[in-house]
Amino acid sequence: MTDWEIWVVIGVLCVATAATRSSFWLIGHRVSIPPRVQEMLRYAPACALAAIIGPDLLIDAQGETQFTLANPKLLAGIAAFAFYVWRRHMLLTIIFGMVVFTLLRVLHVFGAPG
Repeated sequence: MTDWEIWVVIGVLCVATAATRSSFWLIGHRVSIPPRVQEMLRYAPACALAAIIGPDLLIDAQGETQFTLANPKLLAGIAAFAFYVWRRHMLLTIIFGMVVFTLLRVLHVFGAPG
């Protein structure tokens, strides 16, 4: 790609980003979202979080999937999930999961950290 093509792509991406992010402000209350769609949008943050965290828990540094209990990230995730089911407190769940993961790595329970 030449320099001008790169700048055109950057400009188009800037316009597309600005248009999609400001569309709700520009449209305002003129468009009503059906209740069914509003109900489905309630689950979007949880789905996005699962899409970010899931691969990190299951894929190791070499890019291979680890479903074994020798995976400290997976064990910490399972422990955090169990803690959340028990306590129903998100901040404490995050802290608990990080403490479990850190302890598993510091104590070298599963060999070399990584």
